[in-house]
Amino acid sequence: MKLTFYGHATFSIDVQGKKILFDPFFTGNPAANGVSADTIEADFIFVSHGHGDHTSDLVSIAKRTGATCIASAEIASWLHQQGVENALPMNHGGYINFPFGKARGVNAVHSSSFHDGTYAGNPLGFVFSTPEGDFYYSGDTGLTMDMQLIPLWANLSFAIMPVGGHFTMDVTDALHASDFVKTSKVIGVHYDTFGYIKIDKEAAVKTFADAGKTLLLPAVGETIEL
Repeated sequence: MKLTFYGHATFSIDVQGKKILFDPFFTGNPAANGVSADTIEADFIFVSHGHGDHTSDLVSIAKRTGATCIASAEIASWLHQQGVENALPMNHGGYINFPFGKARGVNAVHSSSFHDGTYAGNPLGFVFSTPEGDFYYSGDTGLTMDMQLIPLWANLSFAIMPVGGHFTMDVTDALHASDFVKTSKVIGVHYDTFGYIKIDKEAAVKTFADAGKTLLLPAVGETIEL
């Protein structure tokens, strides 16, 4: 399984020969480091919530690639209105089967609206079970006791979590969250993009290391094996 980081909370995971893209934000993303949405490929796109820093290139990539978009019912409906043919609604609930394995929507403590302020449904995190390993993307969220449910459904190889604070968990909260979901490996996202969420990366990595865990902060465009 490979993960490629594109800045902010945008990344892709290659698993079972499928490319899964998450929260596509390239246009207007100061952390994208020149990566163009026009070069991104996807078979599936998972969308955690409707904010512009997670959806700015969702429609264009979905139309160009024909990827299936998985998101709240409200976002899926909005995508259909934008002319995206392959949009699958998801909510908090049981697993849905996909060619790469299965995925379910779980709670995220955040807000969710489109750029014009209209409601975009409940924010979501996602739990994946695949033949190559299980993983969890928390989406934008604060620390929540609901994370303790995740090990009921999956034996995580790793988790992707925000670490920038202010709008989401910070590094210390993400460390607690890793205990809740029972994983020792976290890939940090949602940091350094804007002034509000700047972090000390060296100190963040040390916080996890001191607890006997690993925090990975890949560079924009970097691909890591997991």
